[in-house]
Order: sequence, then structure tokens, then C-alpha cells
Amino acid sequence: MRYALLSLLCAVAVIAYVQRMALSLSTKDIQADLRIDEGAMGLIMGCWFWGYALLQIPAGWVTDRIGSKRSLVVFVALWSALTGTAALAGGFYQLLFLWSLVGLAQTGLVPGAAKAIGTWFPPTGRAFASGLFAASMALGSAVAPLVSAWLLLRYDWQQLLRIYMIPGLLWVAVFALVVPDRRDTAPQSGWFAATIVRMATSLPMQLLCLQQFLRAAAMVFFFTWFPRFLQETWQVSQFESGQLAWWPGIGAMFGGISGGIVSDWLLKVTGRRRISRQGVAVFGTLLCAGLALFATYSADVTVAVLLLSAAAFWGFFAGVSGYSVCLDVSGRRVGTVISVMNTCGNVGGGVFPIVIGWLVSRTGNWDFVLPLFAAMFVADAICWALMNPKRPLFEDDEFRETRS
Repeated sequence: MRYALLSLLCAVAVIAYVQRMALSLSTKDIQADLRIDEGAMGLIMGCWFWGYALLQIPAGWVTDRIGSKRSLVVFVALWSALTGTAALAGGFYQLLFLWSLVGLAQTGLVPGAAKAIGTWFPPTGRAFASGLFAASMALGSAVAPLVSAWLLLRYDWQQLLRIYMIPGLLWVAVFALVVPDRRDTAPQSGWFAATIVRMATSLPMQLLCLQQFLRAAAMVFFFTWFPRFLQETWQVSQFESGQLAWWPGIGAMFGGISGGIVSDWLLKVTGRRRISRQGVAVFGTLLCAGLALFATYSADVTVAVLLLSAAAFWGFFAGVSGYSVCLDVSGRRVGTVISVMNTCGNVGGGVFPIVIGWLVSRTGNWDFVLPLFAAMFVADAICWALMNPKRPLFEDDEFRETRS
């Protein structure tokens, strides 16, 4: 059942990322239909992440209180229905509002999945499970441009949203029937305020949140503007950009799997989280930054995409450490703790598409994107170098029982 659960979590991660990228390939069509510019389109895509960030902590609280199974059923059904509803938007403000609601509803994905992994997997298996879950997110981001490009040859962007509503609703039915409801709720009194205070005063937690802000802000480029970046930097068609845009997602997928395997192996061999979590993160983030800088000098689109795919590999290789550390230090409060970290990541994810859209509309070029991407990963590596992931956030009896 442990691996059946993980398979279903991976499946919903793919579904979620395909749904969240539904607008990225058709930005020109949406702009033409709604008569908006790149800045307004960037605001629509960015507000998805602002909505995602806004409800992240409440979603983590809900997950801790009602348990992982029930929270996933509720949130997946809600965001799938809202994805289809967004097809009804007839103007800028309507799409902005509805797409933000989709972001709000997807907040339950990571807390619910992380809590389920923390409940079902032992410490030496959590990085692998987290890595496979992260890899499935990357797989979703990889196949989304291909699937969308194929569907957009036959349907418009509104019909695409309606089609993307269906897989999530089917998943809810299967998950509700197959997975047993384990009792993984948090303590019932006084725990939430104490949890927030402890996190706010913890330097490792502050660094964990900052690295997530930087990493997510940079990586969101692949989920939003990347197809358009390829179209206008190398003059490829919409369909060609969809074919090329899936490669960084494939790199990220294998990076997530590899990062989880290596991190758990190092923890088993050395017993040291500084090496298995922190060391993996520093190594991966620096390689990601270097490869992105190399891509800025490429005159060939294929070479550039290959370099960026390798950068995505190392970015996700490093990203597993953030989730693994959260699972290691959080105990039964993992839904709340990981939602705080994820909130910071999605604030970054909400800022970067808006910044890119604004700068492109002002400068008329994309020259700044990859250097900024690399700089953010260098800053991410500095955060990890300063972090101590060895000590738990909570020293209560219930946490020790969970860890044992």
C-alpha cells in the first residue's frame, strides 16, 4: 500500500502540473482574445502563484487537522473543477480572478502529499519518496507543453482548460476508494500558535524558506514564460516551442529521482544530514547556476535547451533536500511546516513571471532572464551553506514517537 499510495501521489503531481501550465503555450492566443499585453499576461500567470501562496499555510493547517487523505480529496476535486471554470473567462479581470482561484485550490497538493509520505515512509525512505514526487511534478511540466501543443492544433485555449479538468476528478474517485485513511492528524489544542512561533524564531527555518523562495522563483520560468522565450529568442513556432519546452521538465524529473536516491543513500552510509541533505543541495544549486550561464552564450536553440535541461536536472536534484529536511524536522506538524516553506517558494513564483513580463514589455528582449536565473541559484547555494539541518524543530514526546 505504501507504494500504491506513492504511485497515486506521483500521478496527481503530474496532473497538477499539466493543469497549472495550461496557459503557458497559448499566451499569444489569450492576449489576442482578451486584448492584453505581455505585462497583463504575466500578471495573470503570476497571480496563480500569489493565490497559491496566499492559502498555503491555511491549507497546511487543514491538512494537519483533518489528515492527508481527506485534504487531498477535497483540494484535488476543487482545483480540477476550477480549471474547467476558468474557460468561462471573457476578459482580463475574469481570467485573473478565476486563474487565481485555481492557484488557491492547488495549495493542498504539497502539504497533503508531504504528510502522507511522512506518515507512510521511514526516515531513510523519505528523500526517495519526496524525490519521486518532485520528479512527477517535473514530468507534468515536461509533458504539458507537448500535450498542450497537440491539443491546441485541434482546440482553442478555453476547450483545453475543460479537457484538463477531467483527469483530476477521475483521480479523486480512485484515490478515495483505494487508499486507507490513516490517523495522521496533528495535536488538537494549542499546537498551531506554538508551531508558528517556533518556526519564526528558527534560523534554519528562515534559511529553508529563503532558499525555497529563490529556487521556486527561478524554476517557475520553465512553467510560465519558457515556450515564449524560445519563440522570440530563437524564432521557433508555437508547436516547435512546445516540443522543445518539455526537455527541461524531463531533466528535472530525473534530477528529482536522482537527488532522492543519492540523498537517502548518503544518509544510510554516513548517518549525517549535513552531507546527505545540505551537501547535496549546495552541489546541485551551484551546478544549476553554472549551466544556466553557459546557456546564455549559445547561438543554437538545441544546445541552449540541452544546457537548460541539465540545469533543471541539478536544480531538482538539489530541491529534494528542502522537502526531506522538512520531513526530518517536523514530525506530525509537517503539513504546517512544509506549507510555510512552500508559501515562500510561491511568493517567489508569483514575483518572477510578473518581473519577466514587465521587463520584456519595457526592454523588448529576453537577455536578462538566464543571468538572473543563475544569480538566484548562487544565492540559494549560500543559504544551504549556512544551514544546519541536523536538529528537529520540535522536541515534544509526540515528535520523538513519530521519528522512532
